[in-house]
Amino acid sequence: MFSHVMIGANDIDASRKFYDAVLGAIGYSAGVTDEKGRIFYLSPTGVFAVTKPINGASATAANGGTIGFAVKDPASVDAWHAAGVANGGTSIEDPPGVRDGGFGKMYLAYLRDPSGNKLCALHRMG
Repeated sequence: MFSHVMIGANDIDASRKFYDAVLGAIGYSAGVTDEKGRIFYLSPTGVFAVTKPINGASATAANGGTIGFAVKDPASVDAWHAAGVANGGTSIEDPPGVRDGGFGKMYLAYLRDPSGNKLCALHRMG
């Protein structure tokens, strides 16, 4: 459905450290920086990108917004969460674990990145 997701960041170096760690924990290569200083994380199905806002204003987190990453198993969710906390992220909501929702059982965890963006790693259980 999506070609890419791009978020704003105030500190590109802190964001690179954080996203290289959390995305590396779930199997993605380190980000690639373009000539404008934006960081791109490539996958077979899309791109996740981090940039300073082009209008020069401060980046802000979307109130009510969450970016979810599909993860292959519960151990990878835990690794993602641990990497995030160890690299400038903040654990939020309940600890990583199973949740029952309208779409079945899920194993998930939530973090805020160094710029305050809300993230989720989610594994749909069979």
